[in-house]
Amino acid sequence: MKITVNQKNLKKALNLVEKIVSKNTSLPILNNILLKTENGRLKVSATNLEIGINYIIGAKIEEVGQIAVPARIISDFIGNIVDDKVSLTTKNNILNVNSERYKTQILGFDAKDFPIIPKIKSTPLAVIPAKLLRNSLMTVLDSVAISETRPELAGVFMDFNNDKIVFAATDSFRLTEKSVDFKNIEKQSFIIPRNTVVELIRIAGDLEGDMVFSTSDNQISFFNDDFEMVSRIVDGNYPDYKKVIPEKCISRVLIKKDELDKTIRIAGLFSSNISDIRINCLEGKMAVLAKNSDKGEIETLIDASLKNQPFEVSLNFHYLLDGLKILDTEKIIMEFTGQGSPLVIRPNDDKKDVVYLIMPLRN
Repeated sequence: MKITVNQKNLKKALNLVEKIVSKNTSLPILNNILLKTENGRLKVSATNLEIGINYIIGAKIEEVGQIAVPARIISDFIGNIVDDKVSLTTKNNILNVNSERYKTQILGFDAKDFPIIPKIKSTPLAVIPAKLLRNSLMTVLDSVAISETRPELAGVFMDFNNDKIVFAATDSFRLTEKSVDFKNIEKQSFIIPRNTVVELIRIAGDLEGDMVFSTSDNQISFFNDDFEMVSRIVDGNYPDYKKVIPEKCISRVLIKKDELDKTIRIAGLFSSNISDIRINCLEGKMAVLAKNSDKGEIETLIDASLKNQPFEVSLNFHYLLDGLKILDTEKIIMEFTGQGSPLVIRPNDDKKDVVYLIMPLRN
């Protein structure tokens, strides 16, 4: 291989792909990034066997070739040099990285040992703006289960149905559903692993334009002209979470989001080891209370507009803050659905595209 590339473009490509590289002692080749000439450009690839990422940049190619090089070394080195152009040449699994100020040799590995990242050739399922995909995934991410005890909950459920794409996540303690109007072709649903969702959110923030995605067997790919991510799909059926979303409520309260957010954060300082606060909703007022035998107690009153009867509920204040941050309206609606039933939080607008549920704590 003998090529010349722009330093900034190579730095961006390395930064995008290297984040999925983890220290793997059983398969050392996974600690590397693959550099390969392909169709007149340079393809930069990394994989951890669950996720594979390819990023393609322009290059002046004199000789084709490929090499696997340690991810940390190549990424840190390219990230710290300041020359505009970098030449890459390979010989006997050694990568020579030269520029105006630097003459460098990096010991690499045979590219033939690098795992093949699958190519999904099925018909694209949908085309969605990268920013919209990122925002939708960010909306539901906090509700994804961290534990792998129930693998189907450790991912985001995507459902293509009735001219909508629905994103949903639950860890059994709270649930988020985000709906996006979309003219989709075929009815389909799948579960994307949490790690893939995190990487998609990170990468989509740096991408412009649309993302295309396709599925095949137990894999899914997201791609555009310069980028491709391939991931496994979680095997299993997502629970019928729709049954958990109450159709009716006993009481409804309208409240300013920022004021409630600040009040909850202050009350959280006095919560116990289970992060509990108590909300007591009265006519025209909401009382937010917390008590801790080691720290003290607090009660704050804020204005609220209550419809129907007063109610009281104990909640994990972290979950409540997570719900507030995904709603982008000035005021939010809280719906009380009964003792022991979920508290429903919605934006105060006509879109009704986000629903957030929190299971109450037992008194």
